[in-house]
Amino acid sequence: MVTFLNGKLSEALAMPELQAKVRSVVLDSILKGTIMMKLIFCRAALAALALGLAAQAAAQEWPGKPMRVVIPFAAGSVSEAIFRVMSPAVEARLGQRFVVESKPGADGHIGVSEVIRATADGYTLLLAPTANFAVTPHMFKNLGFDPLTALVPISLLADAPLLAVTGANVPPLNLKDLVEYMRASPGKYNYGSPGSGSPAHLAGAAFSQMTGNAMVYVPYKGTVPMISAMLAGDVQIAFPTLTGIIGQLKAGKLRAVVVLSRQRMPEVPDVPSSAEAGFPQFTGSNWWVLAAPHGTSARIIDRLYGEFRTSLADPDVRKRVNDLGHVPIGLSPAETTAFLKAESARYKSIVEIGKITSE
Repeated sequence: MVTFLNGKLSEALAMPELQAKVRSVVLDSILKGTIMMKLIFCRAALAALALGLAAQAAAQEWPGKPMRVVIPFAAGSVSEAIFRVMSPAVEARLGQRFVVESKPGADGHIGVSEVIRATADGYTLLLAPTANFAVTPHMFKNLGFDPLTALVPISLLADAPLLAVTGANVPPLNLKDLVEYMRASPGKYNYGSPGSGSPAHLAGAAFSQMTGNAMVYVPYKGTVPMISAMLAGDVQIAFPTLTGIIGQLKAGKLRAVVVLSRQRMPEVPDVPSSAEAGFPQFTGSNWWVLAAPHGTSARIIDRLYGEFRTSLADPDVRKRVNDLGHVPIGLSPAETTAFLKAESARYKSIVEIGKITSE
């Protein structure tokens, strides 16, 4: 029976009119499939175009509501004060206000992570310091993100050079003698910082490396307890910014040996720079960068940069930033990106040579 059916099927398939019909059906199916694929492709292309146009329109209409600025530290920080000096003129020109939100915790990781996860629409920004961009990524093995790729820099807004500061009872008056003084007594002298992973900590680690790692590191929870330890003689040297120590310097309770910069600070004109002291590579500062989540429109990034640059050109704004112990900067997005890469590489070297960890 099967043989009979197979024979009949073969005879039928040999018929020219049936072969033509089969070809017609196959060609029709192929044509319909091709058309369907084209339709699917066109729909996808139109959807992508619509999304692109919507994003472009959103960027053009931005800002249509207040913008959130996350600072990964407790309220009342110097970074908040600096931003509030710069931002009013920017708000006036944009027609919207900035809402500053403090998100402290986990050495700033909580606030930084929140901005990285935010929608890249220009309404969530981050104002963070040296540690979050260039130091802690090299100290925490499981940070979960790279701030240099997860964020888009808008501008390096301000910079506060560190100073090498000693107790008044520490004999050396210049950096070269201070290095030799510490080197001569390994383990006898301490350097402090307001927190592990801070620029002050890394500057102290770099200084200790200059002495042959002769010093003992003592971390504190903030600048105030660190300064108290220096005044008590428990710590011989530290590397704070000017803001927290200006009163003690004027009172003669602490002594500034050098400014960790290539030039002097106008606020302490008698203190030489590290370059003048013969240590041009020994620099350090606590700078602040304004950034947005990766994927934020270049139009928004450039607009924000332009507005803050204009604000920083105002002499009154610059003076008020100086009064807070900072130098107004205002680098472009491209310049800030290059700066962050260089600083990250420099601090990575210090962390690796000193075997510095988050513990």
